Amino acid sequence: MTDQSRPRIAVNGLLLTEKKQRFALDMRYSDAVWQAGGFPIPIPPLADAAYVAQLLDEVQGVLLTGGDDFDTQRIGLGPTHPLADVTPPSKQDFDLELTAHVLERDLPVLGVCYGMQLLGLRAGAQMLQHLPEDRPGCQEHSGGIEHPVLLESGTKLRQAMGVSSVPVISRHHQALDQIPAPWTVCARDEQGLVEAIELPGHAFAIGVQWHPEASSAEGPHGQLFRALTEAARGYALSGAH
Repeated sequence: MTDQSRPRIAVNGLLLTEKKQRFALDMRYSDAVWQAGGFPIPIPPLADAAYVAQLLDEVQGVLLTGGDDFDTQRIGLGPTHPLADVTPPSKQDFDLELTAHVLERDLPVLGVCYGMQLLGLRAGAQMLQHLPEDRPGCQEHSGGIEHPVLLESGTKLRQAMGVSSVPVISRHHQALDQIPAPWTVCARDEQGLVEAIELPGHAFAIGVQWHPEASSAEGPHGQLFRALTEAARGYALSGAH
């Protein structure tokens, strides 16, 4: 495969604000895209609508990466939990706007952890702000803990990963709840917590609550990134771009 044949995948990152603002991207995300046959394009959270429009003209897919917690007060979902490690407001606003435009354009998109929550919140989902407090008795999901996830049959996620159950690496204490149509839940943990969502009728719009970039590229998690890349390649060939 030549580099020219690799579909361009925009990858958002973190905005670090200690002392001065810095854009940062975990290399595992760009590595996962590259290993899957894509060409990763890091995107800083610039607060300019023209930037978002031109950016999305230039790429064939988007990876919404993991990040910090949501300022739920800012988006009308009640007081922000005192233990939240809040995303800078300019980045949260940018990410939500970016997500809206990605979906409007039918661009292939994969959301990881915070990125999955972006997809769900844009659709009107509710949020559990702190586990297990908001879901008494649920298993731990933070700190890189590994646990199994059950994939629903007949979903794009299961088709992409090729398995019905998969061990995942989890690093979150917030989670989506009450997923509104037309989005559907395509994976849950063994206690019923929402672990993945997808949008039927969209070329490729999947969000996973775990961190596939932290697992082997040779297994089902790598196949998920390859599915994103193939969807991006199909988007380019379709003339939609």
